[in-house]
Amino acid sequence: MTTSTPYPAPDFSLQDSEGALHTLADYRGTWLVLYFYPKDDTPGCTVEACAMRDARDELTELGAEVVGVSRDEAASHEKFKAKHSLNFTLLSDPDKRAIEAYGAWGKKMFGKEGILRKTYIINPEGQVVKVYGRLTPLGHGEQVVKELRALIAAA
Repeated sequence: MTTSTPYPAPDFSLQDSEGALHTLADYRGTWLVLYFYPKDDTPGCTVEACAMRDARDELTELGAEVVGVSRDEAASHEKFKAKHSLNFTLLSDPDKRAIEAYGAWGKKMFGKEGILRKTYIINPEGQVVKVYGRLTPLGHGEQVVKELRALIAAA
């Protein structure tokens, strides 16, 4: 899904795996790749996280930060990061406030509700300029790099 008209990204205030608070304002002036995923260390989420890890250097060169969000606790995030050498921030949203604000909560397979795998590219002014929904985890990092290059070239 592409966002044709940029819109203000919902604010968030969430803790990382070390307890530090992160807000949308912390990323003002830089591109932000904010992605929501269901659960640490599950097969699809691991593939997606590793794809983002592998793309992070290119994203950083383009002036972007990568941040993952799930409902998992800090201890789970720490284990996940260490096990897979993840080189970006993971935030905990146990109350699912940011998850719901970004529209990343809803019906999944078999009618159950949960976190939907979604990625948002937010420009330096704090506007959502691209949304990926129902994405395929494999190769998603490369897909985001390609899209970010196009967005920067068009700016």
